[in-house]
Amino acid sequence: MSISFLTSVLNDMDNAARVNRDKAANIVLNQPELVKNLVDLTFDTDNKLSIKAAWVLEWMCTHQGISHIIPYLDIFTQNISKVHFDSVIRPCAKICEHLAKAYTSKSDNAVKHKLTQDHIDLIIETGFDWLISDQKIAVRAYTMTSLYLFGLEKDWIHPELKHLISTKIIHESKGCKARGKHVLEMIEKQKNNSHETI
Repeated sequence: MSISFLTSVLNDMDNAARVNRDKAANIVLNQPELVKNLVDLTFDTDNKLSIKAAWVLEWMCTHQGISHIIPYLDIFTQNISKVHFDSVIRPCAKICEHLAKAYTSKSDNAVKHKLTQDHIDLIIETGFDWLISDQKIAVRAYTMTSLYLFGLEKDWIHPELKHLISTKIIHESKGCKARGKHVLEMIEKQKNNSHETI
């Protein structure tokens, strides 16, 4: 199967409804060679079809396991900073959150073995860029969670995240304010040696 087949599958999606994303994800998963095409298309940044590709990629990572992105971590982490459609940034931010949760999980998993410090640094850098730019609430929420979790291992992140939330994000929408307050509480608890997670 080729990228032209994948393109036809994505073009058949009318919208981001669960049933459409699930159907397209199952087609891709039944033909694993299409996963790389899906990743490549997600980062074809000026192509509107990248939006549908990102919807399906995030659906796969959320509902069929984050392991599907592992072979493409280099492509994913090197390109997330380049996407500019809101509807691509949101799924990418969600995948970053999944990666952060898997990496900092107490149970052993493939992400712990395959996500390198270079990958993490690129996710962190892009995350801070997303927080200081004009992004949707969901992107900010997923990103705050990712940065909090990676900050459990990189001690410089929590002070920077705390400052950004306190001075900027907490003054934005109700959704951002609520998640921001929650993350600030988690940072304080962590500082006090609590191991509570989000």
